[in-house]
Amino acid sequence: MNRSVYITDYALVTGLGCGVDTVWQRLLAGESSIRAVDHFNTTNYLAKSAALVPDLPHREGESRLYPLLEQLLEQLDCVPQDAQLITATTKGAIDLLERDCLEHGHVVEADAVVPSAMTHWLARQLDIDARGTNINAACASSTLAIGRAAAMIAHGAAEVVVVCCADIVSEFVLSGFSALQALSDQPSRPFDRDRNGLTLGEGAAAVVMMSDDAAQRYHRVKHAEVCGWGAANDANHITAPARDGCGLIQTVEQTLKRADVSADDVSAISAHGTGTVYNDMMELTAFKAIFGERLLPISSIKGALGHTLGAAGGIEAVLAIASLNDQLVPPTCGVVNPEELAIGQVSASAQPFNGELLLSTNSGFGGVNAALLIRRGQQ
Repeated sequence: MNRSVYITDYALVTGLGCGVDTVWQRLLAGESSIRAVDHFNTTNYLAKSAALVPDLPHREGESRLYPLLEQLLEQLDCVPQDAQLITATTKGAIDLLERDCLEHGHVVEADAVVPSAMTHWLARQLDIDARGTNINAACASSTLAIGRAAAMIAHGAAEVVVVCCADIVSEFVLSGFSALQALSDQPSRPFDRDRNGLTLGEGAAAVVMMSDDAAQRYHRVKHAEVCGWGAANDANHITAPARDGCGLIQTVEQTLKRADVSADDVSAISAHGTGTVYNDMMELTAFKAIFGERLLPISSIKGALGHTLGAAGGIEAVLAIASLNDQLVPPTCGVVNPEELAIGQVSASAQPFNGELLLSTNSGFGGVNAALLIRRGQQ
């Protein structure tokens, strides 16, 4: 069994606002949400800014994660009660751990801190029967979650799967990336020769995925088709990617094979594009190996929305739908002097393309790589 898989509903919260239309238009305008961090002290860190969701309420005793998720769920139509649930987050309500350790010297609410707490909360809020599963695979988490959901539907293990992903900017995360010397003291510059690190971001995304039968039964619009997915690990280093891009190359080849298309059928790329020296070069090397001399439009949204960790792939998948509908890839904020392999492909302006298939890729610590191939759906 190999059934088609469709995205029938989606939602988005980023530093540029709530809702796909708002975020998409601000992205096309070249806006960035990176600003000074004001909800914890950054004095001891090189990076003092991040792409933050504006006016995110801070309620006493509660993680900032849940007001973020509330804004996300407000955008979703009713989800069928028999839907399966997959979530993706790398750190969940990590700010509760910070509070406990600073105030009490130990973890008080361990159950509230573990990432699965977000999964169980979402199941209750969505009023669905499934308890759900969380995928924590570094910065490829939500790409893998969408791929897993697609596989479940394609092979008859589910009719409807809702995927929700979210991560917040916390001192714990910022201090960790600072210790790795992975952060830039300025807004990140993906694929620029003078890039020197990433900028953290926070956000959330949700996609409701259905089989063709379920979409017809629930009278849902098929906004896009997830027609290919893949994953591979380069097993190179705990934080650094293989410089020859072998893991990403294998991932994309899997994705194309699963969709039964060739590299020539791909019209545009939504890249991971963190702005770190090695990640960006690895991606460009892999794309060159796969697509040869074709100059495909490539974009990274992380110069505008920051690196949203476990939410990155989900946010990028949702925005891929807008990209396919408008036949545009958004500007790559921060790129001024593109890497040689990026010339003619990465731009600080929106780039038009003509085609039905967009490739979205993500890579993460531990050598993980994941990709989705998304086909344009109904307007």
